[in-house]
Amino acid sequence: MVKYFRSLESFVYISKLSAKTVDLSKINQLVHLKKLVLKRVDLSKQNSADTVFHNLTKLEFLHLSECRINMLEGTLTKDLKSVRTISLWMINTYNILFSFTEHLSSLEYLSVNNLEIFCSCENAWFIEWAKTQRQVEVLMLSPPIMEELTCLSDNGLDKPNFVKYSEAMCTTEYGFVLFASTGLGVSAFMILVLFHRLAGPYLLPLYHITLAWLSEAMRSKRRRRYHYDAFVSYSGKDERWLGKDIVENITDSLYQSRHTVCLVSRRYLKSKWCSLEMRLATYRLQAERRDVLILVFLEKISPRQLSTHHRLARLVKTRTYLDWPHDPGQHKAFWDRLWAKLRPATEG
Repeated sequence: MVKYFRSLESFVYISKLSAKTVDLSKINQLVHLKKLVLKRVDLSKQNSADTVFHNLTKLEFLHLSECRINMLEGTLTKDLKSVRTISLWMINTYNILFSFTEHLSSLEYLSVNNLEIFCSCENAWFIEWAKTQRQVEVLMLSPPIMEELTCLSDNGLDKPNFVKYSEAMCTTEYGFVLFASTGLGVSAFMILVLFHRLAGPYLLPLYHITLAWLSEAMRSKRRRRYHYDAFVSYSGKDERWLGKDIVENITDSLYQSRHTVCLVSRRYLKSKWCSLEMRLATYRLQAERRDVLILVFLEKISPRQLSTHHRLARLVKTRTYLDWPHDPGQHKAFWDRLWAKLRPATEG
């Protein structure tokens, strides 16, 4: 039996509907509808059950009495932004998801009768929501109080208390997940900050060190063509001797140069950038196994000062180096010696 009562689309009552003969999706065309009552309607057999209440943006009252639907979720209520009162007496509604109330921004009164849900942590939110919700008054008809609500176990026979089940099975689970995720997040953040603080200035140079190392290891034996005769490694505070951006030199020039010239001074030894350039040049020296590194000391540095710089100290013991003369009369001889080292082996 089907009954319709309609007055200017303000009220619709449907009872004992045969789902095989009537398509309830037509309801969503009543865009001015304010009150809807469905009684003994099996929504689970409707092909378009999730769209029945779509477009009902002016609906204020929804009453579902002895209706069947497997799940109450957000797709049912996404357009019910004006609903103030919902009365539910559902049969075989095994899950009620949090998204069901997500779009009900105007909801003030929710009446629940004979709620049958699975013993699942996915349904546990409803208990806490019903207790703490201030905007919505939640009325339990059967059972009369939330503490007496039961749930369906996996075997379908046992009906444990849902509140106690949630406290035992779900609160601990959510708490542990929250604790674990928070702990991991804090640890990851601390590691990231520490890594950035310690290694931040080295990341770009180390990237090029690795790239150049692989390039040298994999390159063929054919003669390599260089863009520059020399890459100059120096302290930024010695720029008045020779000026060019240090980052640009590292990223664009070092491995495109035939030689690397390190201008060593006390300020050079204190520079982290210069330390990386020295390391890069040493790696290249080991990979190419030829005289690509030239050391120029801009000032006298005692063996004690060099002893803390193991890489440079070993190079000084095993390789010849040049001293920058402070006597202007010896500058020409210095440049001649430097040019002799920079000159390609094929030149006479």
